[in-house]
Amino acid sequence: MMHSGHLAMYNTSAANAHKLFLMIVGTGGSAMELRAMDSIVAEMGYHAISIDYKNNVITTVCNNSADATCFDKFRQEIMFGTPVSDSVNVDTTNSIINRFQKLLQWLVKNDAKGGWGEFIKGNKIQWEKVVVGGHSQGAGHAAFIGKHFNVSRVLIFSGPQDYRVAFNSPALWLSGKSLTPLNKYYAFLHINDQYIVARQLANCAKLMGTETPDSTGVQPEIILHTNKHILVNDIETNNAHMSTLLPVFKNVWEYMLKQ
Repeated sequence: MMHSGHLAMYNTSAANAHKLFLMIVGTGGSAMELRAMDSIVAEMGYHAISIDYKNNVITTVCNNSADATCFDKFRQEIMFGTPVSDSVNVDTTNSIINRFQKLLQWLVKNDAKGGWGEFIKGNKIQWEKVVVGGHSQGAGHAAFIGKHFNVSRVLIFSGPQDYRVAFNSPALWLSGKSLTPLNKYYAFLHINDQYIVARQLANCAKLMGTETPDSTGVQPEIILHTNKHILVNDIETNNAHMSTLLPVFKNVWEYMLKQ
């Protein structure tokens, strides 16, 4: 795993959106790999953070597990440091929530003019002002945060991968209670994703509480005229899974952020 440290930015030339975009990278990735996306989002007036965390174990380790709650435990331990998963080993200090909280507190102290204090009061993250997004493994983490906190919205890129092949169904946590309203969840996928778009669509439908996936096709640099919550591209690429992070899809990111 390549650790890069966290990434935090804002654009002083942009009108302040008074929202924080928290982006979570996928398996084995570093926060710095999200610099292009964060820069574009900052141009829209958002404060942006990409978090570094323990992401060396791939989510699909739970696909064929006989434990029906394997995915639930996987997410719980990485997010909060609860010692419940046999697949990962993450303590509270290194959990995503603790790292995010401590980074915000550090930014408030060390970047006094940055306006970070809007997003945390003492030890309390102001979740209603946070848009949380994630790619691949991070997509599931973003959705898991949406379940546990009432965030501004949840943006899912190329995921979640939490499909229980052994039970031919999405992970149990995906259909659990959500503190974030279900109409605040958005997903962006590729039709030929190597992690199987049919599974991702089934997971998103469970997450969003719909009978069938609420999806439509999108293209780069073309304004979206839709109200769908699951967006699917089919561009030719040698890495379909990473396509959702390409800057040519700024149009899609903006739709997901502002629809």
